[in-house]
Amino acid sequence: MKAHFQRMAAYNHWANEKIYEAAGKLTPAAFAAPRAGFFPSLSKTLNHILVGDTIWMGRLDGSGHAGITALSDVLFTEFAPLQAARTAMDGRIGAFVEALTPQRMGEILIYKNMAGEAMKTPVDQVLAHFFNHQTHHRGQAHAMLSSTEVPPPSIDLILFLRDYAEMASLR
Repeated sequence: MKAHFQRMAAYNHWANEKIYEAAGKLTPAAFAAPRAGFFPSLSKTLNHILVGDTIWMGRLDGSGHAGITALSDVLFTEFAPLQAARTAMDGRIGAFVEALTPQRMGEILIYKNMAGEAMKTPVDQVLAHFFNHQTHHRGQAHAMLSSTEVPPPSIDLILFLRDYAEMASLR
């Protein structure tokens, strides 16, 4: 499972770079403009992914929620600091996954959800949800880019896996 989560962390980083590269070509107004989606703008959607990652990483590494009170919190209204925070979070996720042990993946994570309810979930299931959540909302951001003048990048997992396999064969 560790190798799978390492691939997912690397994919997450790769796909985020592509989405942020495209979103960075938008004007600030276009980045913040209302669009169809659960979090109804590119800004709000990319912030939500970062919020979710911050919450889950805080639960996993014990650092807490960093003052986040709702899944709709907007941590950054401007693109550049949001992108910098995304890059830092992707590094944090990669380092966390690299340090995972089989014992840790088998542990039960005890935490409170955003409603304050006590929860218990195996760490490996948390990680599966974690990476799926990112992909789900990144897909929404991709769809939102489709309604702009900036073409959305191709971020299919299979494209990443081909690059990843090629990189691994060169080691």
